[in-house]
Amino acid sequence: MNAFSQNRRRILSLWLPRLPIDRIKRAQYFAAQVEDISHNTGGRPSPPLWGRAGEGGVTNSGVCGSPPSLTKGGGNNTDMPSIVVMKENNALKIHSLDEAAARYGLEIGLPLANARAICPHLEVFDADEALDAKTLTGIADWCDRFTPLVALDPPHGLYLDITGCAHLFGGEAAMLRLVSDLLTMQGFAVSAAIAANPVCARTLNRHVHGRIVPDGEEADAIGPLPVSALGAGEVITVGLRRAGLKTISDVACRGRHEITARFGAAFTTRLSQALGQGDCPISPRKVPPDYIAEKRFVEPVATDAAIMTALSRLAAMLVTAMTQQGKGARRLEASFFRTDGAVRTIMVDTGQPVTRGEVIDRLFRERLDALADPLDPGFGFDLIRLAASRSEIVVQEQRDLDAHVHDNDELAALIDRITARIGARRVLVHLPQNTHIPERAVLPVPAQQHLAAAANAVWPERAEDEPPLRPLRLFERPEEILVIAQVPDGPPARFVWRRATHAVVRAEGPERIAMEWWRADGGVLTRDYFRVEDEAGLRFWVYRDGLYEREIEQQDGKAVQPQWFMHGLFA
Repeated sequence: MNAFSQNRRRILSLWLPRLPIDRIKRAQYFAAQVEDISHNTGGRPSPPLWGRAGEGGVTNSGVCGSPPSLTKGGGNNTDMPSIVVMKENNALKIHSLDEAAARYGLEIGLPLANARAICPHLEVFDADEALDAKTLTGIADWCDRFTPLVALDPPHGLYLDITGCAHLFGGEAAMLRLVSDLLTMQGFAVSAAIAANPVCARTLNRHVHGRIVPDGEEADAIGPLPVSALGAGEVITVGLRRAGLKTISDVACRGRHEITARFGAAFTTRLSQALGQGDCPISPRKVPPDYIAEKRFVEPVATDAAIMTALSRLAAMLVTAMTQQGKGARRLEASFFRTDGAVRTIMVDTGQPVTRGEVIDRLFRERLDALADPLDPGFGFDLIRLAASRSEIVVQEQRDLDAHVHDNDELAALIDRITARIGARRVLVHLPQNTHIPERAVLPVPAQQHLAAAANAVWPERAEDEPPLRPLRLFERPEEILVIAQVPDGPPARFVWRRATHAVVRAEGPERIAMEWWRADGGVLTRDYFRVEDEAGLRFWVYRDGLYEREIEQQDGKAVQPQWFMHGLFA
């Protein structure tokens, strides 16, 4: 449940060689299912629906799907040879192809014209690399059920760091079969291999499926493979073959200085990593959480009561694990894995380390109730995971005699609940800033992370028996007004704001505020602020932009009228 043990490193490499065409086939399958359901059941989905139309089967950042099959009446014949083409060097070439097209002798890189000459009844689709990348990301989200350390190997591969977690699935061989079988059931062709090094595993799964290499046997495992398995590029591969080096073992027998001089240091490094003679770290998409608790279900759960019961139990398990090390959760993530492969993750933050399971349960109830896109269980969740992605040491405080501690706890809990419902960006506190520019004098920040700083902030004290110097409401952007002044640099006598005319009966000022020269771009003028009151008793904070005869100059012998702005309203 806690951090990951320091066992020998093991990497599961997945390769989906037909990802583009598999994505399209699965989308076709789903479209056919929707048509059948609409025709036979009047729009009520009775069988499982795999995927989502228009997205190639990816829903809620997850991978979902069923193996495309020939469905009677569906209107899609999946036995028809299908290819995906991409424009390369001003020519359309095959980017991906299915098994039926491969049986005709077609291969990746073949021009479309040649492919049509070989197989005239080809079904051709345009490549969409962005949608392929989205599908690969969805598969990576789905793979989080096996390990939180999942890295992308674009364009069609993934790395899973299964160090210390393979025994949870019956061992490395059973885990490899499970992952491969589930992906195959979802309609993807997949090749997988396990090794201590990601480069070695990647090299293997390009030619051999299901190979598991023990530590120290990397060289023997990849030696018989062709040099193209290293994925070093067409130029280097052709150069090696011309030099008579057809297999990886042939290249490994040559001196490293010879290989480096001819093919570069990058290829030599890659070769050493594939042979297990060098380390090659992966870059997981997500930072591993500090604590994890999860629950797998033999029968998927779909009701709100069952889901919340599972979350409550996971919260208790998570709190128990954190309490043993004197820590509390600051960020919590609940992940819901649907049976069709879709994954939904919900996150909540807290202002203080949380050490009680009922608090976690309440926060997620608030979050789930406020979701704009409700949690759709589909045909049920078979795995629910609760993780503390960020935790902190709990500082013990005296709580019996100090009433302020209880007040702070209640305020922090209230802010957490409101934030869980409406979002952290809508619950703010203000911190004073060391500047005299009005719009920069306060800084709005999220209340959860800055509640203590706001409580200890020092604000300018207001003079007794004196009116406030700053308005209660300060506009985010000053609004321009039309002003009639008795003297050029005096207060306004009358002004028009929002189509309403106000006659000034009292005025105080000016308060001259010059812009900060180290920040100004040269076009910002000095402001003269006035506190004015109209005949109805309303008080305003207005300013004139620019100084007469210094910043406001005459044009063509005529005086330029300064601009006036409304910046705030007093209570």
